[in-house]
Amino acid sequence: MVHPGGPFWSGKDLGAWSIPKGIFDDSENALDAAKREFLEETGFVVEGEFMELGELRQPSKKIIHAWSIEGDFDLSQLKSNTFKMEWPRNSGKIQEYPEVDRGAWFSLEIAQKKIFQGQREFLARLVNRLQSLI
Repeated sequence: MVHPGGPFWSGKDLGAWSIPKGIFDDSENALDAAKREFLEETGFVVEGEFMELGELRQPSKKIIHAWSIEGDFDLSQLKSNTFKMEWPRNSGKIQEYPEVDRGAWFSLEIAQKKIFQGQREFLARLVNRLQSLI
């Protein structure tokens, strides 16, 4: 999972982590967008056999599509794209922040505590799909 960068998320941990994600439009299919966003947020190319986890509507009303894939990355090499925003608010000072400030591997028990509440169902779906393969 990845931790969002920027001043709003610094110091927040439980319920603040996410799957790498982003926005796409009709010119791109959801899986291609997921691969692109993963690269933009982590610097890693992800390839292999993807297991679709479906979609979830977030409390913000956004819809997130997710997949899982077996892989291993050296998270010390994570390199995220950046964004600019005015900070502190109303200061007129524009600062640049990484979209993702770090990534980590977690056990399922810890991941359930760290992931955004609106994405927890993806973990349950992953467990169910993996158990069906056994």
